[in-house]
Formats: sequence, C-alpha cells, structure tokens
Amino acid sequence: MGSLKTLSGGLLLGLCLTLLGWGAEGQWDGHPKKEISGSGPINLGQQQRGTWWPLMQTRENLTEVKSIKSMFQFRTFDPEGVVFYGDTREGEDWFVLILRNGLPEMQIGKADILVSVQGGPKLNDGKWHLVEISSQGDFVVLEVDGQKALVVGLKSKETMEVLTGQIRLALGGILVSVDKLFLPFQPEMDGCIQKGNWLNLSTPWETELIGEPWPCYQNIQPGSYFPGAGLAAFNTTDLPGHQTEEGGITIDIHGDSTKMEGTVLSLNTPGQELPTVTVKINNNPKKVILTILKSDAITEQSFSRLSLTLLKNQVNMDIDDTHLTFEIDSIPDFPRSWKEGMILAFGGLPGDGVSYSSIQYLKGCLEKIQVQGQDVDLDRALYKDLSVSSHSCPSEV
Repeated sequence: MGSLKTLSGGLLLGLCLTLLGWGAEGQWDGHPKKEISGSGPINLGQQQRGTWWPLMQTRENLTEVKSIKSMFQFRTFDPEGVVFYGDTREGEDWFVLILRNGLPEMQIGKADILVSVQGGPKLNDGKWHLVEISSQGDFVVLEVDGQKALVVGLKSKETMEVLTGQIRLALGGILVSVDKLFLPFQPEMDGCIQKGNWLNLSTPWETELIGEPWPCYQNIQPGSYFPGAGLAAFNTTDLPGHQTEEGGITIDIHGDSTKMEGTVLSLNTPGQELPTVTVKINNNPKKVILTILKSDAITEQSFSRLSLTLLKNQVNMDIDDTHLTFEIDSIPDFPRSWKEGMILAFGGLPGDGVSYSSIQYLKGCLEKIQVQGQDVDLDRALYKDLSVSSHSCPSEV
C-alpha cells in the first residue's frame, strides 16, 4: 500500500482517496458490474466503491411492484451505519434505515417532508433479527422480530401517488446526496443480511465487487478482525490526548495473542524513515516484540491484554500482570509528538519502502482497542483497508 508517513493535508488526503479507489477529484474509476442474489447471505462490510456508495443495488418498474414490503434477517455488533435504502423518482422521494447507537433509525424525504425517527430494540447484539419494512397508506412501518418498532406517518398537500417510473433499492449505502439527509451519520456497516425478500421481486441485484463476496461467518464475536491483508491508521490529533505529562498516552489492546500473528500496532513520526514504536506477535516460537526505533525488547509470553504507556522519554509495556519499562536516550517526547501529529496504525506498518518488506500484516482479532481509556472505532480511521472488519471477528464458538 502507499505511504502514510507524510502528514501534509493535501498529500495525505490524495493518498487515502487513491487507496480507497477514488481519483484526486473524488471520481470512481469504475469496475464492471455483475449480478448477485438479493436473498443473501450478504456481508455489508465489504464496501469497495466509497463511503456512501451502496454495496449493491437494484431497480424495478413500479408497474411490476405488487407489495411495498421488504423483509430480511440482520446481524451486527456495529452501533452505526446504513442498512437499507429505497427511493422513487430517481431520489426525489427516498427512505433509509440505519443504526445509531445500536437503535433503528428511519429517515424519510418525500415532497416537502423531511423526517427522522429512532426507537425500538437495540440490534447490535450479534444476534439474527427479522426486520420488516412496509408502506401502509400514509405510514411507514418497521417491525423487528414480529413486533412493531417504529411507525412514521407522512401526509402533505404536495404528496402524490407515484404510479410510473422505477423504484430503486440499495444495501449498505445511499443513492442520494448526503446533503438531503435529516441528520448525518457514520455510513459504514459491519453487518450481515440473509434471507432477503425485497418487494416480493426476483429481480437480480448489481454490484461492483472485486473478487468473491465475503462470507457471513456462522459465529461472530465483538472486535476488529484483521485477515493479514491490511491495516487501519489514525492521525493522533484525531485521538484522545494526554491529560498530564506524567500520565502520558496509554494504548490498550485486548485479545488472545495465541490466535494472532503479525504487527499489532505501529507509531510513526513524520519525517522519520523508521517507525518510532512497533509491537509484533510471533507464535512460532511464542513471543511479543516491542521495537523502539532500532532497539528490540522481546518477551516470551502470551497475553489477553497489552498496554503501552508513552511518556516523555520512556515507554512502559504491561502484558497482563507483567510490567516492563524502557528508557532510551533517543526516545522522543511522546506527549508533544502525539499532539503535533503522528500516525498510529493497527494491524500493520504504513509505508512501501524496502526496509518494510518483511513486516507482516496482522492476522487475528483485536477484541477491544482503547486510547486513553476510550474505545477506538476503526470506521473513523483516517484510512482503513477494505479487508479489515471494524466491529466483528469470526468465532469458533
């Protein structure tokens, strides 16, 4: 992947757009469309075209629609993102179902009406839920597991029945401008849909997926899954900072290290060829390697929690109940550098230089990532590789 070492705004933005498949002006280069079944299973986390663009979409003439009802099974641990979208009149009238704080939320735009309503049960519990959305006269009804969760009434003098044209449906994104939304939200959704019945139609869906669709694993657990193909990177100015110089910056990683392999995290200082800090796991033989500039510290043990504390000229590493302290003359003033802007990456080391060719991407599940005691959401990363799942990991149980 391209380098993330330069913090210059224009260069970094251009790089991230390139990595995400966009040109410098935000245009999609495009891939051939292919047909895909709408009955699932469908992994919504496999987004490839851009943040808001749907994973898949379909359209049908309104004259062919006999039932304005769609139902599907849905499962996620993700608290926020787009699930299902529909519109008529090429987006003049539209509807979107999202999650916010785990709760279902419907936003609807129709004629001169713009409405948003939230409620019902939390759906980000990792269990399968039956979701049904229907239009019943002047009302839009959302049912979850057979119980009414939300009912929205819409009536306007400008509203008229749409009997011609087409209806468009989309999963994992929207087909209207973000400016039309009642309230903004984080669009990425790490979730799965299966057994979909969309308006009782058999019309195939279209997608621009590259390669095979991701599976929906039989069992999942909360966490961020790295399959060994990419990383997620943050500018430290977008993360919590230190309260006091003595307290420093603390980064906590939770997970079973015996089921991980590769680079857990790296911290890069702008203008430096080598990473400032890296933590790698090798399970053959078992060891955790902390590298500070060119100095390695190796401990031969596994962990369920690893904590790094970055001080002015010192790094502390806690592996479960084991405490280690490292003082090196060339260690930078971490609190100051953090505030000025560093690149903190999880799952690998940004850069494409020759010296980085032996660095492994992480393969495994980080059950929880925290900075200064606050959970880190990979959906809000400066850059996240398409292979990384932000909120769920495959589970053996």
